[in-house]
Amino acid sequence: MLYGNQSLANSTAEQQYQGILERALFSTLTTVPCCVFLFINGTMLFTLRSKPVFCETSRYILLFNLLFADTVQMTLSQLLYIIAACRIRLTYPVCGVLTMLADLTNEVSPLTLMVMSLERYVAVCYPLRHATIITIRSTGVAIIVVWAFCSLNVLTRVILLLEFPFEELKSLQMKDFCSDIAMLIGSMSDHYDKAYTCFLFISATVAITSSYIGVMIAARSASTDKASARKARNTLLLHLVQLGLSLSSTIYNPILIALSRIVKRLVFVRVQNVFYMCIFLFPRCLSSLIYGIRDQTIRPVLVYHLCCRLKLSVVPAKAEMST
Repeated sequence: MLYGNQSLANSTAEQQYQGILERALFSTLTTVPCCVFLFINGTMLFTLRSKPVFCETSRYILLFNLLFADTVQMTLSQLLYIIAACRIRLTYPVCGVLTMLADLTNEVSPLTLMVMSLERYVAVCYPLRHATIITIRSTGVAIIVVWAFCSLNVLTRVILLLEFPFEELKSLQMKDFCSDIAMLIGSMSDHYDKAYTCFLFISATVAITSSYIGVMIAARSASTDKASARKARNTLLLHLVQLGLSLSSTIYNPILIALSRIVKRLVFVRVQNVFYMCIFLFPRCLSSLIYGIRDQTIRPVLVYHLCCRLKLSVVPAKAEMST
């Protein structure tokens, strides 16, 4: 999974073909949307903590966890991008901490989507037992398990890194820009990364697809609320789209490698910047926008906070005119 700058092994040679003005332009084109998206995500996070109904409903708690992971991931991605654009080379320990945190938050998203899909499945297929199965406590346990599982993966990556003979290096200063590719030192780390990524997304895809099929079957039952089943089916389709967007980040590197063989380096660097915006920035903000617009409970509160709490009240306006 790739982040921030997403430089390939020879990114230093590629970056030298970019002038300062062009790098400043691309940095601005990515930083400005990123700041807008961070504002929207931050407002959504605040919204999900502004009312008791959001803090006491399992699906809103899971949504908060998803948005929190996406927001942290987007922040780290942009930080790494700016570091690469400024041609700043970090040390291996500093880069390792940043990329491991990026790994952690990036892997939380598909697992949270999987839990959210299972919650919708229980709500439709077992409506009478939903309140018993899906409680605040069980939701909290599920979130803890998700973060613990992802943390275990990060710990495994750190152990694999320790096998590299860093003591043989003249300096811990990196020769390349910081990225998760630069931290895949040795074949074992590379093989583990590919295997874990495949396992993660295959598991999430199977869980979400199975939930969707279960909801479709339940929707045909006469005892099932048709409106609720239809809404849950659309939500699960949304989860599949979100999972696909997350999956697109895992094929980002192979696409760039193939592209680097057929286009000029300057063109490659420009395409790389466009891919970063389309694959990393936009999907990170998609969840908050879609949920904020679709959910009738969240929508008015979100719009209120996005408008900086500016209320357009008719009554005060009339009172002012009368005076």
